[in-house]
Amino acid sequence: MSDIEEQSAGEAMMTRKHLRKRTLLAGTIATLAIATVAARFVYSSHATAPAPAAPPPAQVVVSTPLARTVNSRLGFLGQFSAIERVELRAQVGGTLTGVYFKDGDIVKKGDLLFTIDPRPFEIRLAQANAALETAQARVALAAAELHRAQVLAAKAFGTIENVDQRTADQRSALASVDDAKAQIRDAEFDLEHCRIVAPFTGRIGTHLVSAGNLIAGSRAGTSPTTLLATMVSLDPIWLDFDMSESDFLVYSRDRARTKGGAPDKVEIALSDETSFVRRGTLDFVDNALNRSSGTIHARATVTNHDNLLTPGEFARVRLLAGAPVQALLVPDEAVLPDQAQHVVMSVGPDNTVVPKPVEVGDLQGGLRVIRSGLAPTDRVIIEGIPHAVPGTKVAPQNGSIRYAAAAGAG
Repeated sequence: MSDIEEQSAGEAMMTRKHLRKRTLLAGTIATLAIATVAARFVYSSHATAPAPAAPPPAQVVVSTPLARTVNSRLGFLGQFSAIERVELRAQVGGTLTGVYFKDGDIVKKGDLLFTIDPRPFEIRLAQANAALETAQARVALAAAELHRAQVLAAKAFGTIENVDQRTADQRSALASVDDAKAQIRDAEFDLEHCRIVAPFTGRIGTHLVSAGNLIAGSRAGTSPTTLLATMVSLDPIWLDFDMSESDFLVYSRDRARTKGGAPDKVEIALSDETSFVRRGTLDFVDNALNRSSGTIHARATVTNHDNLLTPGEFARVRLLAGAPVQALLVPDEAVLPDQAQHVVMSVGPDNTVVPKPVEVGDLQGGLRVIRSGLAPTDRVIIEGIPHAVPGTKVAPQNGSIRYAAAAGAG
């Protein structure tokens, strides 16, 4: 092949390569153009699509607080405790021979509860009586010898030293009599305490030792003793509760105004009672507030003739404090706990939910007393509270708050 032919073939090859590159470039540009058009179409279709409609405001029922004149009362949670509580332990040791009650019985003062084998103490008492008789015989002998010594000394047949000796013997014999009598009383004491009786009327717990066991006893309780049972009094009974510092100030100011007149009466309701039908007398308030809890301990005495009240049981307590006052009331379910305080959900002028911190009082007429934090014109949410989110708008409907006259005592 000539040089001219080789040059022509090379140019042709270069031309074919150039054409292929141009073809590939054109295809790429076309693909990009199609993708751009498609993207613009998708964007324009999304831009023109309508946005989803916002949900309608939640429906709630609102009402202004109910204004009413109520008694100024303080409410607490209390717990009953026994006025008298005793651990029954023996003062003498020995074998337990009898248990004379059923676990949980109400026993009366003086009822026999336990007996201990009395025979060792009967033997001690017999020995003490015998020692007394011996001492009395020595007294008689000492008196006769002293008389003879005095007669001989008066006739100059005896000495003064002999009279003094006989006098000392007589006094020693008399002291032996006194000691023997003390031993008798001691033995009688031990024998008497072989019978363990109820120290007061109340409810006894379970027996902790059965008959046949050897028990340890001690008069002073300095050495280990055997616990036989526990016993608590029931009528009357104490109701213990704690006042917060603010409640104590309210109570103290009221007491200062009345200058400590009639005893403070408390109203009581058990956990399954809706009304405060029981009564008690507040008879003790501690002399200092607890620094850790910020409360002060108080106690009321309650009659318990039916023995229904039991130590350890809880009850609601109401304490009347001051003259009747004008107060705002809302349903109890409208008051929500928020950590250490309470809040009430209200609706503002623009129908926005606004939480309001409040200070609450007790329940009256089935409604919760609001001491502070609400105005008479506030619109309180009384229904639909789960849908009332602070800061959101709601659709309020007017409602009403009713005072339950039948529940006025509750």
